[in-house]
Amino acid sequence: MGFAGDGSGFALLASCFGDPAAPENGFCRQHVAVLDAGAGAWVLRRSPLPRVTGTDGVSSDLVALGPGRALIEEGGDGPVGRTWFTGDGGRTWRAGDTRTVGTTPEIPAGAVLRTDCAEPAGAPQDDCVRHRLVVVSPRDGRRRALARGPLLGDRPRPQEQPEPDGSWWVSGTDPLSGRAAVAVSRDGGRGWTVTRLPGPTADPGWYTAVAVGRDAVYAAEMGELKGGEPVKNPMRALHRSVDGGRTWLRMWTTGPNEQPRTLLGLPIPGPGGRVELGAELAEYGSTDGGRTFTRLTEGTHHTRRTPLGLLREPSPCQYALTRDGVRWSTFHLACDNRPGG
Repeated sequence: MGFAGDGSGFALLASCFGDPAAPENGFCRQHVAVLDAGAGAWVLRRSPLPRVTGTDGVSSDLVALGPGRALIEEGGDGPVGRTWFTGDGGRTWRAGDTRTVGTTPEIPAGAVLRTDCAEPAGAPQDDCVRHRLVVVSPRDGRRRALARGPLLGDRPRPQEQPEPDGSWWVSGTDPLSGRAAVAVSRDGGRGWTVTRLPGPTADPGWYTAVAVGRDAVYAAEMGELKGGEPVKNPMRALHRSVDGGRTWLRMWTTGPNEQPRTLLGLPIPGPGGRVELGAELAEYGSTDGGRTFTRLTEGTHHTRRTPLGLLREPSPCQYALTRDGVRWSTFHLACDNRPGG
């Protein structure tokens, strides 16, 4: 699911039908749900994706690229995948592929920031030595290399969407110390400022998830934890900045047993030192900038950034959006036997 700033949106859906006696006879049909700007309900429109057999499963992806614009990427293991782009709300689709063509000096409005393999060029993920930042264009859905990226080691990890203040964030490795670091651009990717995080260990970890709130920026440093039971999606530290990311203070260091120890997606910043974290089994909240946490609710909540705010899925087919980290608007999509589904 993805949204544009005007309130329109896209979602990629799939209906799969199995045959227990002959699994190879099962199949999956894929559909595109579209919410036009100002419309009161989602509508189903044709998907350009081919029908797949039940044994293959569904691994395609949809990327919203602004009002009426989206890109569907067909899943697969090859270095070059097929894509389809729409600029008219899913009424027509134009075929393409995932190859990077040319460069761009900046990240335009509606674009998505990703990476591809720069060395060796076009290599699969597992064989790549050095990644570079690429921009998925809202004009045609093609990938173009960003002309100037931050110095963050060989494996920079960008956040696909800009934060509410227009800033773009990338995490990686500080080239001098080898520790975890983040970079921010406030001019659409033309220039970058890199800052090192005061992490609990010298190694850079996996990546850092950044969320900008009204009065603070939070950076969740992800990576393996020492001691305690191993967990999925481990968060080893939470950092806070009150000057836009110029300086950071480590607020929370994860120990062997202290919760939260995991994070799904992004931190949820709120006003006055409020921040919430969706962990593997529960949600945790803090009112002192992340120094201490209390358990709020049970369940898994993955949170990600969209142009309309932070989006999470509290339960299957139920979604919630927030702009301020306090008030949430909920809606349903693709629910069975549910009003409005």
